[in-house]
Amino acid sequence: MKNLVVLISGRGSNLQALLATARAEDWERTIELRVAAVISNRADAAGLQIAREFGVAVQVLSHLDFSDREGFDIALARAIDVHRPELVVLAGFMRVLTRTFVEHFAGRLLNVHPSLLPAFPGLATHRQALAAGVRVHGATVHFVSSDVDAGPIVAQGAVGVRPDDNEESLAQRVLALEHQLLPRCVALVARGDIWLERDQVRARATAASQLALLG
Repeated sequence: MKNLVVLISGRGSNLQALLATARAEDWERTIELRVAAVISNRADAAGLQIAREFGVAVQVLSHLDFSDREGFDIALARAIDVHRPELVVLAGFMRVLTRTFVEHFAGRLLNVHPSLLPAFPGLATHRQALAAGVRVHGATVHFVSSDVDAGPIVAQGAVGVRPDDNEESLAQRVLALEHQLLPRCVALVARGDIWLERDQVRARATAASQLALLG
């Protein structure tokens, strides 16, 4: 059985989408993958309760208990390694990770970002998209690199930007897209249909059809 560890900082809506999909598709049987633990850097993260409701072990490791980023990342890596994960997923984990941490989990670390990278990295992506006047916006799942929001792209999904959109309305549609995209990408990587090779994403032909029609 392969283990998945999910890192969160907040409400956990992408975590919920992952857990619901894992249950509905019986990942433990079909792809031999289980969500082994959810770790948060915030004790008040609503996603912790979601994990408990799905029967997943939770842990809080506050970054405020460490004097520097390096110390926190070392402790976080140790907490993750206890579960010997095949994959680690950042599902709204609001921390910039050190190079050492990223290299430790190279090829096993996935993130979901609310924009069509490389456009609009960082925060306030929907505000950035509206200010830029783009007609298409979306979400990206990518392998994490030491450069923020710049790792090799696994897959993307797009939504049109409507003339009457504001940040909230656009964010809602992109978030719904994230809820489709992230579980699908996690399953494909866990199954071995998508993988990272020399900083390039490789995929079997069957993966493309499973990522079609998003948005």
